[in-house]
Amino acid sequence: MKIYKSLILTILAVIVSSCNIDETFTAPDKGEHYRPQTTASSKQWTEVVEYCPAPGQFIGDTKTGGFTGNERSVADAVAYAEMRLGKKSFVSLGAFGGYIVVGFDHSIDNNEGYDFAIQGNAFDTSSEPGIVWVMQDENGNGEADDTWYALAGSEASAEGTVENYSVTYFRPEGDEQPVKWVDSEGVEGEVDYLKTYHPQPSYYPAWMTEESYTLTGIRLKEQNYDKSGNGQMWILPPYGWGYADNYSQADWLPTFKAVNCFDISQAIDSDGRAIKLEYIDYIKVVTACNGKSGHLGEISTEVCDFYDL
Repeated sequence: MKIYKSLILTILAVIVSSCNIDETFTAPDKGEHYRPQTTASSKQWTEVVEYCPAPGQFIGDTKTGGFTGNERSVADAVAYAEMRLGKKSFVSLGAFGGYIVVGFDHSIDNNEGYDFAIQGNAFDTSSEPGIVWVMQDENGNGEADDTWYALAGSEASAEGTVENYSVTYFRPEGDEQPVKWVDSEGVEGEVDYLKTYHPQPSYYPAWMTEESYTLTGIRLKEQNYDKSGNGQMWILPPYGWGYADNYSQADWLPTFKAVNCFDISQAIDSDGRAIKLEYIDYIKVVTACNGKSGHLGEISTEVCDFYDL
């Protein structure tokens, strides 16, 4: 994957300068549901459509995680995510399958090279990859209820990548307990409760009324390992390219903090076939790994911002 000079200039305009567009755009003819940019369009996300994290150490955390402790409904969860992204603070998606969906005030064009960027909080020894999905508002109803397409990354055909993988999480019977889970392959495990670091009563979302819930996505093979041999130095190496919250040397712009760039042309359907989308309207990020790293807790994707390039 090549990062073009024009991309860097675009990122400069996005992050260093204003988020509004000063030029006038001529809308191409892309169908009746295409929403062209205008002089008032924002380069950044404008709406959190859905926020459904898996259990995790930052879920409900009123300190590092930024929750108020009063999030008791789906609307509360969305408002929390919008507040955090509005400040460019990280929003944790929790363990495997946790996700967030954002929208823009215009359609994002599929141009040559990269089309949009996602800011996470990865660094050289800590990558917690999230699969990126895109959707076009095909029916034009202004809702994210059409077909999601994953963007193929470097691990799309790699050994250990599992399609249609799911995990069911169960509400703990009391406070200060791990969250038990079982996956689609019959494996059981737990999201550890780490009171020393994150002492909120539970890592299970407080607004989740169900006693259990299931999250589905594409699982990447975990690469984390304990370099010290005694549990004190966990390393989470980066993946090649194509994932959010990933310290990649291919789609990462080191000039700006933790920004990964994405090409809509990498969209594939559920059978792995390339899909041509002239534009998209919604972006979803889903935690891609089901693993944990000792005192660092579960592998959980974090996002801080979304940009149209």
